Amino acid sequence: MRYQVLTIVACLVLFVQPGYGDELHLKNGDRLTGKVVRLVDGKMLFKSDVAGDTTVDLSSIETLNTDGPIEVHLKDGTTFHQKVSSAGAGRFAVEGGEALKAQEFAVADIVSINKPIPKWTGDIAAGFTSTHGNTKTETISASLNLMKRTENDRTTISADYAKGEQEDKTTGQTETIEDWWRAKGKYDYFVSKKLYAFVDGRYEKDAVAELDRRMIIGGGAGYQWIESPEMNFSTEGGIASLYEKFDNQTDSNSEISLQLGYHFDKKLNKTISFTNDLTYYPSIDKFSDYFLTTTAGIRADFTERMFLTFKTIFNYDVTPAIGSGSTDVKYFLGLGYRF
Repeated sequence: MRYQVLTIVACLVLFVQPGYGDELHLKNGDRLTGKVVRLVDGKMLFKSDVAGDTTVDLSSIETLNTDGPIEVHLKDGTTFHQKVSSAGAGRFAVEGGEALKAQEFAVADIVSINKPIPKWTGDIAAGFTSTHGNTKTETISASLNLMKRTENDRTTISADYAKGEQEDKTTGQTETIEDWWRAKGKYDYFVSKKLYAFVDGRYEKDAVAELDRRMIIGGGAGYQWIESPEMNFSTEGGIASLYEKFDNQTDSNSEISLQLGYHFDKKLNKTISFTNDLTYYPSIDKFSDYFLTTTAGIRADFTERMFLTFKTIFNYDVTPAIGSGSTDVKYFLGLGYRF
């Protein structure tokens, strides 16, 4: 009987032992226990034992301590990967080590904690349509988007492709009704939180429009008015070199143009998002001679990775190939995967 009582008491002692974990002491007197996940842009993601994932402003933290090492970056460039402990008001302490003596720092000097390693993100989509009956057509299309965002720069790459054929009802011969592709690349370097310098380039071909190739290389400055998971908006201006060569013309066209544009995207709700960009290239020698391109798209997510997308590409070239129109509109409908 005595052993049974001792066993029960031991279990109770173990049960009531206080849980260990990271702690946040807030300026309003509250205390959160759980796990420090990360801190970026003045916002800490804290996994609370009671409330789950919680976002806490750095300015509201009085002090903190952790049960294990965390990676901390300070404003003066100091970096360490160690356990931290609570200290005086607005301060925290770190244990001593080979490269760092035991000392205190101001909570307000924290730039980041466990900052995620920048990686490539993006999506790929493909579409296929086939009609049979009064008309017989087949069209395939594909789209790719890649982006990598770090604290100081941003790299974006995209490509689109489509090819379609239609069988003549009378002759039975196949006619190409769509055969084009384009690729774009852009690099932005942020000289401040909002202002950035950029270089970009694009390459296009369109067999139906007699466009052998269009190459544009440009650069300039942009301003990121809004950057968030819910909405992004930026405007840009610069100079570009535009080169065009058409299949049915021996002469090519090469000119220096201004480059003016914007990019906008917004989440309309949890599953629907909208994106739109526009770039305008007026020739410096003659402003009435210009090339304009804009893309608008809407995406509907039906799983965490899979989505349905519809995109429209509108190009307007004041000086197109002989026999071709200035306006060129392309549509893309496809099923995509985000990674």
